[in-house]
Amino acid sequence: MIKKKDDSPKRDFEGQRPDEELLFVFRRHLIAMRKGFYLLLGSLVITAIPPLIWQDNLELFLLPVFGFALGLILFFYHYTMWYFTIYVVTNQRIRQITQKGFFGKDVVELRLSKIQNISYNIPGFSGEIFGYGTIVIQTFVGDLVIRNVEHPEKTYNKLQDAVSTVVETQGEHEEVI
Repeated sequence: MIKKKDDSPKRDFEGQRPDEELLFVFRRHLIAMRKGFYLLLGSLVITAIPPLIWQDNLELFLLPVFGFALGLILFFYHYTMWYFTIYVVTNQRIRQITQKGFFGKDVVELRLSKIQNISYNIPGFSGEIFGYGTIVIQTFVGDLVIRNVEHPEKTYNKLQDAVSTVVETQGEHEEVI
């Protein structure tokens, strides 16, 4: 039997460079899908009203089933947008992969060495209770605002550690040169 030798390095994500190490991956909080939940619930409630008004018409009792099916389709769309929108942090960069529709995708990369400042905000009582917030990453070019991040203080600390590690290693390289 002939075995194929695989010399290619193991990749943790698509587009990973050979000298790049994956630090962590995060995504937005489930609260970002609340519009999908509202559409699911709203379509079910709206289609349940006619059978309650005209109770003598038995065909109308199928309407909530169709409303629930429509709500599931709308919910699945929002779930797909949430699930496939991720943020990949490596020892060199942050990669934001945003799902646009069922087949579209936007990818934004930001080198850790270009980050000037990172801050986070927890939006009041609901943010504290459900554990979500906003992270703002500032660069010379502009700001990368990530809304509805799950556990923003933990993600903030991990990002700060990654950026400080890159700054320290760049300082060592500049001294050698």
